[in-house]
Amino acid sequence: MRRLSLLAAALFPLLALTACGSAAPGPAAAGAASPRGIDPTRDVVSGEQKVDAIAALLPADVRKAGTLKVGTAVGSPPTAYYPDPATKKAAGLDIDVTDAVAKVLGLTVDRQEAAFETILPALSSGKYDFGTGNFGVTTARLKTIDFVTYIDDGQGFAVRKDNTALSGITTLQQLCGLTVGTGAGTTFETTLNTQKHVCADAGKKPYTVQSFSDGAALLTSLQQGRIDTVMSTINGLRYQAAQPAAGTRFVGEFHRLDVGFAFAKGTPLAPAFQAAVNQLIKDGTYQRILQKWGTADSAVQQSQIDPPEHA
Repeated sequence: MRRLSLLAAALFPLLALTACGSAAPGPAAAGAASPRGIDPTRDVVSGEQKVDAIAALLPADVRKAGTLKVGTAVGSPPTAYYPDPATKKAAGLDIDVTDAVAKVLGLTVDRQEAAFETILPALSSGKYDFGTGNFGVTTARLKTIDFVTYIDDGQGFAVRKDNTALSGITTLQQLCGLTVGTGAGTTFETTLNTQKHVCADAGKKPYTVQSFSDGAALLTSLQQGRIDTVMSTINGLRYQAAQPAAGTRFVGEFHRLDVGFAFAKGTPLAPAFQAAVNQLIKDGTYQRILQKWGTADSAVQQSQIDPPEHA
């Protein structure tokens, strides 16, 4: 029991995933190895240059101020985390994409760490100009939030590495009779709870949902066999499974979601951000960022403003 508790504490950030909602974010485990081919220290952003025609799409007052405030959820790799908790210098896909977009726009980013669940509500009050946290584009969120997309992530499943009975989970019916763990207050929790009827509809025993506000408790439950599988972000679970010490295995995708910068509804910033992301795709910086973080499979062909949620 003590060994499992220590392991959970060390690997907690790898389950504190922020894509579509998360338990409390935390710093990355000190000394955690990166998946093969990923080099978090590689600089792929600093050479990006301002593009005057794109910067001209910004409102005049923003160009004059030269700075935008971003509320950032910092949790776990590959999205956003602290490689060295002592320095509190964030790294990750969200960080690199944000910094590269700012360079194209000729802006400085005032990055303010915030809890995932507080960022979207704070946009309408003007506390932040935009937010990052691997925010998935959903029909519900589109009612109050504008999005500029930059990656395609979504919902997936992982199991304990020695669990050979479960593989290829791509539908909720495959969960019938199982116990599924996920983060409290997330889109994963919402999906699982609102779709429980799929098992009854198929004449099967329903699955049980256990929600955790603490990532360490979620991992401990998986390691101890008290839950059968975890539902969380595709990229986060894949990254985690590549960590030799994690003891988990990615077993399938359920539902893809576009992920984007989040803004208050009606923002005038969206056209400039969209053009900046598309510039990064055009000049190759975007592809280099995704390769750096092992997320090339989640690339988008072009940025969109407020696309409908994936069917």
